[in-house]
Amino acid sequence: MRRVGTGEWRGWREATEEALYGPSGFYRGPEGPAGHFRTSVHASPLFAAAVARLLCRVDEALGRPAELAFVDMAAGRGELVTGVLAALPAEVASRARGYAVERADRPAVLDHRIEWLNRPPKGITGLLFANEWLDNVPVEVAEVDATGVPRLVLVRDDDGAERLGEPVGGAEAEWLRRWWPLASEEVPFPGAPSEEMFSDDVPCEGMPFEGARAEIGLPRDTAWAGAVASLDRGLAVAVDYAHFAAARPPFGTLTGFREGRETAPVPDGSCDITAHVALDACALPGGRVVTQRAALRALGVSGARPALSLAATDPTAYVRALAGAGEAAELTATGGLGDFGWLLQPVGIPNPMIDGLLADDPPADDPPADRLLADGLLVDVPDHEEQ
Repeated sequence: MRRVGTGEWRGWREATEEALYGPSGFYRGPEGPAGHFRTSVHASPLFAAAVARLLCRVDEALGRPAELAFVDMAAGRGELVTGVLAALPAEVASRARGYAVERADRPAVLDHRIEWLNRPPKGITGLLFANEWLDNVPVEVAEVDATGVPRLVLVRDDDGAERLGEPVGGAEAEWLRRWWPLASEEVPFPGAPSEEMFSDDVPCEGMPFEGARAEIGLPRDTAWAGAVASLDRGLAVAVDYAHFAAARPPFGTLTGFREGRETAPVPDGSCDITAHVALDACALPGGRVVTQRAALRALGVSGARPALSLAATDPTAYVRALAGAGEAAELTATGGLGDFGWLLQPVGIPNPMIDGLLADDPPADDPPADRLLADGLLVDVPDHEEQ
């Protein structure tokens, strides 16, 4: 266990940055993310194969350029970029160039053809893929105090204890107003509620309530915009557990993970610190959010069982297909990885390519989620958030 706590009170953004990425931070450890939690990349090689098919579609939309880039953001130990390059057809692989973007040191066993960087390369043409990156971009946390004012939450970095700090202001307050309101229209933001609001004659619906929390996603919006800007032409994809404006969680989502188990978020370097992503806020003009279930099914990943007749003619192939169906089911499961959001952001290529990619109707046993249309962003709301 790596301890970097000092007993200092700091905002969650600064404390998390040090705890995750500082010299003794969580992500500097030799075991990497796979040692503590299971992502789609680690769940099945079907995921990398599907991303490889997406890269081929981007290649076609770009007119088959002489050099086709694949950028793996928050690459961990390079598992995804390695799998994607290995799954490409020979002709595409001959033109593909892989980049792994990660703050940790380069693994000694990584293919020498993969370039290891601490930030995305500039001016590339191809696919930038960020699987569970944005949830680890540190953010401030806001909480409503007893007077209805949203304040920054301070955390003690050696034990995770919290207290309230200054009122949220400036660009962070503007972000909350736009994307995650914690104050009603009747209350100045920040500011004190009027006494009339607490009278028995005034309804309480829409009032801020003490203890309501939000993660201020402005740094994630900025980080995503910067990553997208690194593309000259192509597609940027962010995959993460997400929430949307119609159903923000009232107490936020900040939590920790260690050795495969959820734990209290203590910013001492001993655990991962993460929070769900407001992908609708991250999206730039032309962006579209769909569920991982819809995206992977459109890319050929299905959890359908193989025909029993195959067991009689080729038992080995049947067992292999059955195992693959189980892995596909995990990647597309309702209430699990299938509910993740995929933010698709085309750059210099027409939107019809993206629409065509995801135009397939879902199977009859998976009714389409309700859709929200706001500011030109089409959102497929995860099934568990439809209400």
